[in-house]
Amino acid sequence: MNEVLNRLGISPEIQAFFGLSTKLIFYYGDDVEEFSEAFHRVPTTRNLWVAGAELANHIVITYSAMEAIAFISTNRHRYQKLEQLAFVAIGNKLQAEQIDWIRNTYPGRKLTLVFGRQVIDQITAIKLAAGIKNFAIRVYFENNKVIIRHHAEQRVFDADRLSLHEFQEAFGLRPRLNTGKPIKALTFLDQLKTNL
Repeated sequence: MNEVLNRLGISPEIQAFFGLSTKLIFYYGDDVEEFSEAFHRVPTTRNLWVAGAELANHIVITYSAMEAIAFISTNRHRYQKLEQLAFVAIGNKLQAEQIDWIRNTYPGRKLTLVFGRQVIDQITAIKLAAGIKNFAIRVYFENNKVIIRHHAEQRVFDADRLSLHEFQEAFGLRPRLNTGKPIKALTFLDQLKTNL
């Protein structure tokens, strides 16, 4: 078991599920995510970090491996069977290749997008959801407004009220994708860091 994860409150069960050891290094193919008490480095890459069951029926997508671990640690009571879950981390910046891989690898699966509470996190969730649904959009930020265009259609959102739900409602998209947002902090990992 990892001492830092123990102090964060991450259970032995979850540490075993992710195969975590003394060094917290997560592989994204050509790059790595690293975590310690002193720093957290999340890569910008076209590759992904993937963990969990290959044939999982529920996929949780986050920006980092540590956020995935923090999310399931905080929400373990909602997911009775870990073996039905898979986790995907995109890194610092969503790439078109990542969206294509997720869409092609997990068709018809239940998806939960877990990004933080800031505007950039909401935009990332919207871009990912639109990409998964093959719904082409362009996103602009201007005067504290987020402008989203789909071909000739345009919708304007207040930046501080932007959410995936609002986007899906505005453009009439179904089926809806789920989101997971922390209540007490900007991210689930930030929420757990209060234990350190």
